[in-house]
Amino acid sequence: MRANERALTDSVCGMPPELLEQPGVGPFSAAQELVAFSGPGRCRTEAAFAALGGVSPLEASSGRVVRRRLNRHGIANSTVLIATSRMRYHDETKTYRDRRIAEGKSDYEIRRCLKRTISRSLYRLVQRTLASSDRSGESKPTSAHLALAG
Repeated sequence: MRANERALTDSVCGMPPELLEQPGVGPFSAAQELVAFSGPGRCRTEAAFAALGGVSPLEASSGRVVRRRLNRHGIANSTVLIATSRMRYHDETKTYRDRRIAEGKSDYEIRRCLKRTISRSLYRLVQRTLASSDRSGESKPTSAHLALAG
């Protein structure tokens, strides 16, 4: 297991090394996000990436209550784990959570907003990495890079 984790970390670090520097992102969640992205043609916008990950907002309002919920029709991704980790251990996220609670938001609404923000930032990070690798002539990262030798 540790050998596989080291190999996975090396594979992920070889692509966008900034991905592992994000709070709450480990080698497994980074690999899962890269596989979900799988290249510049699959997700053309942040909204498409969020929908693929099941974190795009849908209207769920009724009567006088105006609210949104998450679209659950995406593939499972690691955004939930990243959000949970950030809410427990990342000081800026704790401050954000406390501020939103003071505004009257529920824990569910705070998580929804946080997941969408995480998805947006990861999409931009991977997109930037691919654009810079195009300019420098490096090979583009794909999900095939994450295959581990058994």
